[in-house]
Formats: sequence, structure tokens, C-alpha cells
Amino acid sequence: LRKTEPVNIQWDSKKEDAFQKLKHALSEKPVLRAPDFAKPFTIQCDASERGLGAVLCQTDQSGEERPVLYLSRKLSSREEAYSTSEKECACIVWAVQKLGCYVAGSKFIIETDHSPLTWLHQMSPKNGRLLRWSIALQQHNFEVRYKRGGLHTNADALSRAF
Repeated sequence: LRKTEPVNIQWDSKKEDAFQKLKHALSEKPVLRAPDFAKPFTIQCDASERGLGAVLCQTDQSGEERPVLYLSRKLSSREEAYSTSEKECACIVWAVQKLGCYVAGSKFIIETDHSPLTWLHQMSPKNGRLLRWSIALQQHNFEVRYKRGGLHTNADALSRAF
């Protein structure tokens, strides 16, 4: 897919059937689970060149990580010019803002495939945008964990959907 030229896709019955099956598989039990506010949440975040993706997850009784909800959005043309670290940090800020009703007042984990963001709590004032975002996130009680890209498929797929 190209950034500058739109791609014409022929949407036929085969593609529609595959889309409907995927939509059903992503929303049926036990894929999506209801949030349990007595358990900690994990937010998986990823940014690509053109979009942001996040998944709110919780671990079930068997130790399996289950999604509670999915988020994604396209980057604006201005945001597309951000550096990789800025895009990844923007994704975290956006996801925490969107999911504030789930994570406010409790400790939660943020997983990212961008290891430099594990220092988010110890920002130096070299990049004003990152510093502002770091300050905005300080009201929350969270830990940033690095998760290798190959293991970070949920949010990665959502960020590349655009």
C-alpha cells in the first residue's frame, strides 16, 4: 500500500465473508471479557507510520491474557511527521486518556514494543513534546514494560490497519 495514492480494492463476497467471520471471532466469548475492576489492567500500545493501536487486557483465572476492548485511530498528517519515540509516546497518552475510566485510581501496566519508553517516568527536558506528555501521565500509577515486537501482535495489527 502506498502513502500518497489510494489503492482501489475490489470488495467482493469472498472478502465480505472473511470480514464478517473475523468480526464475529473478535467479539465472541471468550475473546472479549468484561472488565473486573478488582484485578489490574494492562494496556498494550503500538504506533505505526500511519496509525495508533491499543488493547485493554486482563488476565483470567487460568493465567491467559484476555482483551477487554480494542482501540485504533489514524494519525493526522502532522502526527505522521513525529519521530518513532514521539509516535509511541503519543499512543500511550491517547490510550490512557481513552481508557481513563478503567484505569483511574489503580495501578496498571503499559506494554510497548519500543524499549526507550521504559524511561517515561525519568524524562529529561530535551524534547518538549515528550516532556509534556510525561508530565500529563504522572497523575496515573503505571509501569511501562517492554514487550518484543513479535509478541506484541494485538496492538501492532490495530496500528497498521490504516
